[in-house]
Amino acid sequence: MSPGTVAIAVVPDPRLGISPWEMYELSIALAVFGTPHGDLADPWYDLRLCTTGGSPAGPFSLRTDHGLDALAGAGTVIVPSVPDRVVDEGEDVPADLVEALRAAAASGARMVSLCTGAFALAAAGLLDGRRATAHWQHTAELAARYPAVIVDDSVLYTDEGTVLTSAGATAALDLCLHLVRRDLGARIAGQLARRLVVHAHRAGGQAQFIEAPLPPADTDSLGPVLQWASEHLAEPLTVEGLARRARMSPRSFHRRLLEATGTTPLKWLLQQRVARAQLLLESTDLPVERIGEASGLGTAANLRRHFSRSVGVSPTDYRRAYRPPERPPPPGVRPSGPPSTGR
Repeated sequence: MSPGTVAIAVVPDPRLGISPWEMYELSIALAVFGTPHGDLADPWYDLRLCTTGGSPAGPFSLRTDHGLDALAGAGTVIVPSVPDRVVDEGEDVPADLVEALRAAAASGARMVSLCTGAFALAAAGLLDGRRATAHWQHTAELAARYPAVIVDDSVLYTDEGTVLTSAGATAALDLCLHLVRRDLGARIAGQLARRLVVHAHRAGGQAQFIEAPLPPADTDSLGPVLQWASEHLAEPLTVEGLARRARMSPRSFHRRLLEATGTTPLKWLLQQRVARAQLLLESTDLPVERIGEASGLGTAANLRRHFSRSVGVSPTDYRRAYRPPERPPPPGVRPSGPPSTGR
């Protein structure tokens, strides 16, 4: 079954064309949804690039057969950005884009913005009463211009079910991988992340702006400790134990991890354990009780509570949705199993 059609709305500035930053977020969406990855999932997404026309100026030009009216009917609509003048000069979001977004939402599309694309969703009224984010440099303007939107400038991305928004730059990639994770499961999203040479999963609640994006490359770097922890999730890990392994005090370890990842040690461990449970649900036939133990979440009840809170569905429903269907053996090939007794 196809994961559906992804329509990307691009509205070049008629004076300046597509800016390099706008091209960056557009390229992220194209790399994830527009590049076929048939070895991961076949069929892959069907991409539809929609615009008001070519880019008459600037370093990049854009040609496509689809106008903005083609947003309606897509399963997912992505607005990677709006022209810089909308944010920097306070101009209105183009009316034809607003109308097209409203029509797409009315047709049942999942609506997604990357960085300043949130201004377009807000102008269409699709973010009213919802949590939303954008690059932290633009969130104050977003909140001032659209007071009905619950703007959160502290997160990588928000997921409100049918409406999702992300901060700028690499947070856009986090949200795109999150969409693949929702559609095709943790295993395929993880394989795609490795192909793109990025982290397999950064939760949307992680901080958008952190003091030290990467742990310092010295002998007490957090990297080896976090790698070790991710390989020993089934064990009873504690902040104190991880701090000792990192040769730090628990307080210093907590501070360093918060600076490096934007999340606390306990939240980081929970995110890793839920991700491990997702992978095991997809790739094994282990019962829920064993998956709780193998992921470090403990009892089946504890697994169900944390999993449902983080993922939004129960472990059983997740397994049913993301396990590939069993295929019948080719003609003339007997299914594996215990030999027949002939009786």
